[in-house]
Amino acid sequence: MGSVSDCHGEADSVNAALFGGCDRPRYLIALVGDPNVGKSTLFNQVTGREVATAHYAGKAADIHLGEVVAEQAVYTLVDLPGTYGIYGPADEQQANFQFLGNTRPDCVLVVLDPANLSRNLSILFQVAELGLPVVAVLNLIDEARHYGIEVDVDELTEMLGIPVFETVAVDGVGVAELMEYALQVATGTISPQPLEVRYDDTVESAIVPLTESAHALAEVPPGIPERAFAVTLLQNLDKTPGPWASMSPSLLRVAEEARGALSARTGESPSESLARARHGEAGVIADAVSGSAPKRMPLRRRLTALSTRPVTGVLILIVALLSIFGLLFVIGDILARGVSAIWGAVFSPLIQSVVHAVVGTGPVAETLLWGLDAGLEASLAIGLPYILTFYVLLSVLEDTGYLNAVAFLSDRVMHHVGLHGRATIPLVAGLGCTVPAVMSIRLLPSPKERMIAGTLVSMVPCSARTAVIMGAVGVYLGFWPAFGVFMIVVVVAGIVGVVMDRMIPGASRGMVMEMFPFRRPSLRVVWRKAWMHFREFLFVATPIVIVGSMILGGLYESGLIWKLTGPLSPIVVGWLGLPPIAGLTLLFGLIRKEFALQLLVTLAIATMGVGARELGFFMTDTQIFVYVLVNTLAIPCISTLAVLGKVLGVRQAVTVTAITVSVALLVGGLAARVLPA
Repeated sequence: MGSVSDCHGEADSVNAALFGGCDRPRYLIALVGDPNVGKSTLFNQVTGREVATAHYAGKAADIHLGEVVAEQAVYTLVDLPGTYGIYGPADEQQANFQFLGNTRPDCVLVVLDPANLSRNLSILFQVAELGLPVVAVLNLIDEARHYGIEVDVDELTEMLGIPVFETVAVDGVGVAELMEYALQVATGTISPQPLEVRYDDTVESAIVPLTESAHALAEVPPGIPERAFAVTLLQNLDKTPGPWASMSPSLLRVAEEARGALSARTGESPSESLARARHGEAGVIADAVSGSAPKRMPLRRRLTALSTRPVTGVLILIVALLSIFGLLFVIGDILARGVSAIWGAVFSPLIQSVVHAVVGTGPVAETLLWGLDAGLEASLAIGLPYILTFYVLLSVLEDTGYLNAVAFLSDRVMHHVGLHGRATIPLVAGLGCTVPAVMSIRLLPSPKERMIAGTLVSMVPCSARTAVIMGAVGVYLGFWPAFGVFMIVVVVAGIVGVVMDRMIPGASRGMVMEMFPFRRPSLRVVWRKAWMHFREFLFVATPIVIVGSMILGGLYESGLIWKLTGPLSPIVVGWLGLPPIAGLTLLFGLIRKEFALQLLVTLAIATMGVGARELGFFMTDTQIFVYVLVNTLAIPCISTLAVLGKVLGVRQAVTVTAITVSVALLVGGLAARVLPA
């Protein structure tokens, strides 16, 4: 459709990102919808961006931007956080409300799910109440038809009075036609009728007088319909965005009187009255345009039901976990051996000959080979087999929606550690990367829940730590010891959560969570998401590994490394029972967790030659197990520390660090004494 700019940011930097650096006419198109309608998939399809998508709520509250250049104009497509409504205290609700109210997009695409049309129409009404030009997008029509659900699009278009487009975003079906129309709306070439929803007499009796007063006082901002101005003023007086913020005392008094009168008639707040009216109107329309043919319950829906029941759900979860670890073990081992064999036969001799030809032999050449040969091999032999494989498996779980079932299933367990089911979303997200997982704990309602979740998320084995577990314990000790590391981490994290729940005052809140059927994963989307995460490792972590390996090599070749290991000996050697050098590499894990193992493998290769890449040459089985256990439980990386400080505050971040490091050392030392020497 056009060229794409790699521009993205959060709400506080949106205006600068939108309008900077381009002299051509610019138009703004926003995407709004709940977390399960494939909205981000549509965004990726149009812009070519690779925003992470997941079929469950609460993963993030970020705003993503992508630019499309077409017909000498720049169209900025904004993917707003998935939300079940734009009015409310949650971060994603406020992000939608403030962005739409302040920025006033030229066109808003409201993405609807045919299987949840009533709820989604309510979101459409809320956006329309802001007086914005809206286009309804009926996505996931293939999924709806799979379940026997049909929507009469012509009837829906007539009842709403606005255009309705059918799409299957993951396959690009209907996307071109949708965007062609959206671009015309944005430029003003087409001016669709505004969507005005009329509610019951009780609610209208408050809206109409307020609309008339705003008109009489001439206080409606330009470009905003009078009714839209009145509706928003009626329900959100204390948190109105820019155009609503400057009100005269007269209009403020009229608004307060209208709110008070509506509350007196209904016995509830104006926001609740409007929400009830919206849902009622949405239900009437949805019932009129939707139909379902009798159909045997599809396999995916039956699997969803089984995965959320206590007994079958736990059994399915155990099978899923064993399958993931089994695939990591088998595929990772095959790929790791293949990478090492190819490297040793082809690349290692070539790199050594080039380095020796340029700088000769000696300490300088050996230091360079630590990074360019051993470091690069260690990076590829761990990253490609384990990190890429893990992200492919995680993407499959996300794209099918199974992680939503895991969160639902774990709600009862989470209450024992002072959390509820929604807190499992950061924990599940932490399996991929701890940094966005920590960011998502902002969505939790209380400081106690955020503190506990921040600590537990920091202990969840992310993809980097999973690579360490499988690349060390899995390769050298076997599948079940590797699985044992994960089980120990789960048990230890549970104990830490229970203790923190007892020590920190406050109580966890209940959870209302939507369940929806599993979906068929798109192989293209799965690979795209997996590659997006692995590409970061490949281009960000690998240079760090190379430079770090050279630094470690320089210390080793100069003999300084032995002096640095001295201060750590009481803990590393005396308590953990590890070789001094192995303990030193744990400190490098603060940069990236897989960095510790990569340096350890580099150390083995550099000190004993290319043929001796077995850690068993200088570490016992127990030492390998303890090493990985400590690396897994301790604070993930310096990036996580920075995000913890931003989300929880510096003092709480230091506390989380102290807890995880202390627990890691305690558990590692106990394991060194319990396991056979």
